[in-house]
Amino acid sequence: MDAEISNIKKWIILYPVYINSKKTIAEGRRISTGKACENPTCIEIGDCCAHFKLPFAIELDKAYPRDFMQRGRVRVLLKKEDGTLVNPAISSRKQLMHCVAELVPRHPGRTKKPEPAAASISGAGPAKSGKGGKKKR
Repeated sequence: MDAEISNIKKWIILYPVYINSKKTIAEGRRISTGKACENPTCIEIGDCCAHFKLPFAIELDKAYPRDFMQRGRVRVLLKKEDGTLVNPAISSRKQLMHCVAELVPRHPGRTKKPEPAAASISGAGPAKSGKGGKKKR
């Protein structure tokens, strides 16, 4: 394991921008918007890598070269020193991006937050539509 960690510079890099559906291809998105997820974080990507049993390292001090305000990236080990895959289900960087983007919306940190917001929006929704109806008359 120590040999793998010492060679961390050879691991692939995943910036959150690569799978962010809010970004354009020119801004750095690497997969289609249909398969991408909204504003992923390094921690969420790291948790997804842990779910796939892939060794990863989160580097919060690093910035995305095209937009230096975008902080953080994740290094992931896809292949061992001998060339065998760590997880046979994920064989390429693109495949990893698709799998991670699919998992991030179901991340526990995300699934808890929208519930109270959705309740407050649905509570305010009927009142707004009622006012809107009166204004139209």
